[in-house]
Amino acid sequence: MRLRAGQVAVVTGAASGIGLAMARRFAADGLRVVLGDVEEEPLRAAADGLIAAGAEVLARTVDVGVREEVAALADAAYDAFGAVHVLCNNAGVGSGAEGRMWEHEPSDWKWAFEVNVWGVFHGVQCFVPRMLAAGEPGHVVNTSSTDGGIAPLPTASVYAVTKAAVVTMTESLYAHLRAEGAPVGASVLFPGPHMLRTGLWESHRNRPERYAKQRPRRTPYRSLGQWEAVMKEAGHEIAFTPVEQVADLVAEGIAADRFWLLPDSEHSDRQIRARSRSMLDRTNPDYLERFVLD
Repeated sequence: MRLRAGQVAVVTGAASGIGLAMARRFAADGLRVVLGDVEEEPLRAAADGLIAAGAEVLARTVDVGVREEVAALADAAYDAFGAVHVLCNNAGVGSGAEGRMWEHEPSDWKWAFEVNVWGVFHGVQCFVPRMLAAGEPGHVVNTSSTDGGIAPLPTASVYAVTKAAVVTMTESLYAHLRAEGAPVGASVLFPGPHMLRTGLWESHRNRPERYAKQRPRRTPYRSLGQWEAVMKEAGHEIAFTPVEQVADLVAEGIAADRFWLLPDSEHSDRQIRARSRSMLDRTNPDYLERFVLD
């Protein structure tokens, strides 16, 4: 699919981070953009910035875990622009779970799955049938993570499980679209290859009351800045990937009809080889052990 001026791109989690970078890249290519996010004020600021730069923008608050809200976002997009060509199911949260898996609160899992997995599924079901009915070239990009999408980081196991699900969901979507001979493609995005400055670290600020934690955290939430400071104090310099670089990877991947939007990374390649070798050799996943030691 060639991105062209006048096409329409929908991005969830669009008020900041990767989502906003993608929206800006699409707008720079002349696309009209639909921004969806759960945070009203940052969403308004993101929309105002794009409008000031000359983009055609529609912004709507949406909790992607609620199907009716995603359906309303789709209705608003089609009412405003008459079509959708690019759908980026990008909204995501960390779970806030602590300790071993058997110590987690069920609400940590329920909230993470509602946003990270159900949110993607809602996007697919609310937009893709209309995209197919239009008969025009289109593309769906679902945001996963190397944590889970390639191999899990067991200390963030809830997040990893949800992102593994996104990979399998997108592989299935790709196969279904190909079986239909549809002009709509599908890609799974692994942002990186390094750390990213996004709001994921502080996603607890948007945790809905229905999934409130039932007991206080043993350790306070740590912002990205606080974590970075601790790592520097320990002598570890952290590399960051600009979110704009991720947005470029997405735009180029759509144009190339590339399924795996996975940036070059020796670390990721080692993980892929280690996991594949463990599966092929039927050996235990000992490559995970170093991640679960206290």
